[in-house]
Amino acid sequence: MKSLKVNLDKKTVSSYDIRIGAGITDRIVLLIAKTFKASHYVVVTDSNVKRLHAPALIDAMTQAGLNVSLIDFPAGESQKTLDTAVEVVGKLLALGADRSTVLIALGGGVVGDLTGFVASVYMRSIPYVQVPTTLVGQVDSAVGGKTAVDLAQGKNLVGAFYQPKAVYADVKYLETLPDAEFRNGLAEIIKYGIIEDTALFGKLEARIDDVGGKDTAFLTGVVEACLRIKKSIVEIDEHEQGLRRILNYGHTLGHALEAVSGYRLSHGEGVALGMIAAARLSEKMHYLPAQETRRIEALVERAGLPVRIPADFAAPEILARLKMDKKKKDGAVRFVLLKKIGMPFVNGGLPEEMITDVIEGMKA
Repeated sequence: MKSLKVNLDKKTVSSYDIRIGAGITDRIVLLIAKTFKASHYVVVTDSNVKRLHAPALIDAMTQAGLNVSLIDFPAGESQKTLDTAVEVVGKLLALGADRSTVLIALGGGVVGDLTGFVASVYMRSIPYVQVPTTLVGQVDSAVGGKTAVDLAQGKNLVGAFYQPKAVYADVKYLETLPDAEFRNGLAEIIKYGIIEDTALFGKLEARIDDVGGKDTAFLTGVVEACLRIKKSIVEIDEHEQGLRRILNYGHTLGHALEAVSGYRLSHGEGVALGMIAAARLSEKMHYLPAQETRRIEALVERAGLPVRIPADFAAPEILARLKMDKKKKDGAVRFVLLKKIGMPFVNGGLPEEMITDVIEGMKA
């Protein structure tokens, strides 16, 4: 089992450990029991993970003598709402959860975001632990303390920075992921190669089939590589005031596309399209060489992710969604662009005509 530490402000107690391994559920339970003493533990999950993984975790915690309960909600991005958060809060109250309770987010990005959000506001905050079961969760969303729910107007518009007490990534959970969900995570892995690690990008070009084939040893190394990047960026910029913005590469347009699709387009699919669009915008601005744009697009396509925006997605509607982006400043939507693979930067704003041209040029 690999161990990393997210070292945050020494004046606070917000630093925490990340553990990565394969088949480590029993050790996760022992770590929870030893490290986070609580009168009550509540596992929060969705309907899919409840069936696949919750019974083994609940049984192991019970066997360890822990007082544990389970709360679940229907699976899907459409459930990441204030209404669902209020329902979870109501169930916590019914269980008698108090400020000595620890929440355990068992699931993907939706479960992690929503559980973290509830933990940040329930009785003015209670601790939570991330146990991500998806590739997106393990390489990205479980680390960094971004918690949020969606509104009709867009993704993650209500939330808080609230760090977990620990993150435990068991890659064995990934064996049960549907291919489409696994590809969502591939988008985030490719993102890390593009923004920070050219060696990782090269490995993905050479061995993307090994990742897609869920080769345990190679996948564990890839997860660790991504988490090392994520933690180092979060340590420098916990609240996304500067450097951490590069983690949004592909996400600005990606989130807008997800919203326009009514969330039929998955997060990974949106990010994949957003990464290609950002590369094309970088090329149009004469920053990124054309051959680097082609490398990015080719790797995204080889990963089984979309490279074309659906023809029925209207550019004006996409632009309207972009203008709701929470990261805009002074009315300008800021894109993460590239000077080359491994060298991102945050642009102060782009002409709408250029964005429209790229959107139209990417349509199927």
